[in-house]
Amino acid sequence: MFQLLTVGHSTHSIERFIELLQQNGVTAVADVRSVPASRFTPQFNREPLRGSLERVGVRYVFLGEELGARSSDPSCYIDGKVQYRRLAQTPAFASGIDRLIDGASRGRLAIMCTEQEPLDCHRTVLVSRVLTERGVEVSHIHGDGSIETHDDAMVRLRTKHHLAEPSLFDTEEELLGRALDLQESEIAYVDKQLSAAG
Repeated sequence: MFQLLTVGHSTHSIERFIELLQQNGVTAVADVRSVPASRFTPQFNREPLRGSLERVGVRYVFLGEELGARSSDPSCYIDGKVQYRRLAQTPAFASGIDRLIDGASRGRLAIMCTEQEPLDCHRTVLVSRVLTERGVEVSHIHGDGSIETHDDAMVRLRTKHHLAEPSLFDTEEELLGRALDLQESEIAYVDKQLSAAG
């Protein structure tokens, strides 16, 4: 099956970010930010980033409308907070996942979002979760250049939420599901207008 990488641009210089990609043989970047712009790191605004990547032979694809964490679909929210399960069931999200898998069959693809720590980002808690359920192998590039398998990241997640030990009553899948749900509740986007309306 295919392998996909994920990476957070964090506050890296564009040179350091490109170095991380090149160290891992990345040939294309799929941007899954809902808003592909940053006041603090303008080098990662959509068009400057596209240009920087294309100059070093790395393709840039924007998939934030399909795979971003801030859905424009009100049915994906409860009390203003986006619900990852609902988001994952939308046709747009399914289309974005299909495009990632197709892209991974053609080259070395990295899913990019903002957060440096994979566990703090929907690229891991939502997108990678769905990809691994589809049989895709996912690994995460850290800011220091190290690579972490998705399985190892999920061990860290279970440990963080005190769910690492085997349970008499819960399967491994159920424990991981609980850890993912807890992490989602910490990081999921809240639409203040929808929240106020609720």
